[in-house]
Amino acid sequence: MIYNIKKAVIHDWYTQYRGGERCVESFTNVWNDFDHFTLVNTLGKEECQRIFKGNNVKTSFIERLPFGKTKYRSYLPLFPLAIEQFDLTDYELIISSSSCVAKGVLTRQDQLHITYMHSPVRYAWDLYHQYLKESGLQKGLKARVAKYFLHKLRIWDVSTANRPDFYIANSKYVAKRIKKIYGKEAQVIYPPVDIDSFEISEEVSDYYVTCSSMVPYKKVDLIVKTFATTTTKLVVIGDGPDYKKIKKLSSSNIELKGYLDTEGKSEILKKAKAFIFAAEEDFGIAPLEAQACGVPVIAFAKGGILETIKGGYITDKNIHEKTGIFYKEQTIASMLEAIRFFEEVETSFDKKSIRKHAESFSRERFEEEIKETVHRLYSQWKRKNNS
Repeated sequence: MIYNIKKAVIHDWYTQYRGGERCVESFTNVWNDFDHFTLVNTLGKEECQRIFKGNNVKTSFIERLPFGKTKYRSYLPLFPLAIEQFDLTDYELIISSSSCVAKGVLTRQDQLHITYMHSPVRYAWDLYHQYLKESGLQKGLKARVAKYFLHKLRIWDVSTANRPDFYIANSKYVAKRIKKIYGKEAQVIYPPVDIDSFEISEEVSDYYVTCSSMVPYKKVDLIVKTFATTTTKLVVIGDGPDYKKIKKLSSSNIELKGYLDTEGKSEILKKAKAFIFAAEEDFGIAPLEAQACGVPVIAFAKGGILETIKGGYITDKNIHEKTGIFYKEQTIASMLEAIRFFEEVETSFDKKSIRKHAESFSRERFEEEIKETVHRLYSQWKRKNNS
């Protein structure tokens, strides 16, 4: 059925091997004959092979603009135009992997378009005011231009709500936002986590760890500021636009590792006392990678993280059945309080139980769910079109 039709995947951009790219990799593990479309692709040869399986990859005119491969975000006002230029006429099944504009690709009524949504456009919707504040875009001409283009992006984004035939969300948290912004129901399929790449270590070293892309909403700066008030060791994995800012905030007890591959990340994660997380995240793969190592997570209690951690609060006395601890505010005081509580109950956590919880988010589970869902939606769509 689906194996004999022409298929395309459209993803916003391929610039790092992160959660969205892992989802596309799983799509191509299930069906290895997709053609691929994206605004920009800067991945290395090995990552391209893992994701694209040697199939065609077409990029947009954004990539060919000055600094288009490195400063592509500066061309945000052109993203809707660029995504609409892809000609998908030859494909019967289109899957968009969208956290920005991919869901807005143009299709006909005789083409099935399923969108796997990581998030509605964050900086145009729920992170709009935070984005303007943290980017210094509250006053002045540049701020007015940014606000105008984000306003236009919201209008375009809502106008494209009916372009996908079906929505799949990466968490219940995102499904609620899809309902609020687009008025659409979304099935939830949690993203894949490479559980097998991580393992439990009986050795526990005297440090905490966090791992994240260094962008404002991830709140790595808050974690670093918190640990800078202590002598407790923190290891920070990741890079991104805020790396220099984070480095300036660091103190002697904080070690910045930059980007690490999966093997290097696993070595650090599995020996940590606990994983620190401060973002209001749509899903959050890194905390699950930590749990795959049997490492408990100390996390801000909002967003998709509530679906991936069996967390207790500082008033919870039954912590031995949990996989982490939640704190209620994105503040230094609230995070410190959670860390102090963790150190009181640290021996109550069971590595094997934490690992078992993480296994329910495996890549194999994701690929089985995606395969079943896409086949079912295709059959449903085909029956409707033939009636």
